[in-house]
Amino acid sequence: MNTSFEKSKNSKVEWLTPPDLVKKLGSFDLDPCAPVDAPFYHAKNYYTIKQNGLSKEWRGRVYCNPPYGKGMELWLKKLKCHGNGIALIFARTETKCFFNHVWDSADALLFVKGRIKFYHITGVQAGTPGAPSVFIAYGKENAKALKDSGIQGKYLDL
Repeated sequence: MNTSFEKSKNSKVEWLTPPDLVKKLGSFDLDPCAPVDAPFYHAKNYYTIKQNGLSKEWRGRVYCNPPYGKGMELWLKKLKCHGNGIALIFARTETKCFFNHVWDSADALLFVKGRIKFYHITGVQAGTPGAPSVFIAYGKENAKALKDSGIQGKYLDL
């Protein structure tokens, strides 16, 4: 649910997925990347950085907007192995992470048209990232949820 964009070497800003986008994907059982004291949550259950979602068992349908940057690959690997969820990451299709955990493992992709206007941790819609985004579905039911979501973009079955 949170995304960190580097502002400088010493500061990070958390950006949250707009709740209306996640609602279009249906209900989720777990968000393993929720920020502490979030203004809204995308799943019935969640882990914050304090609980370290990577170290916990994931159950049910997962929504994962992992912290971007080093370590993001670990979140996608865990979601891939879990096999039931949707991730939101930058649409950087040439990266090692994309090749290792998306192209041959995911069931579908939805490349978002335009740039997502993310929310700041305060609950205020704050701005757009410097790259386009893609939703990644693991599991056939999640692929169908992406396809039927009504989110503008280009859907691809894998």
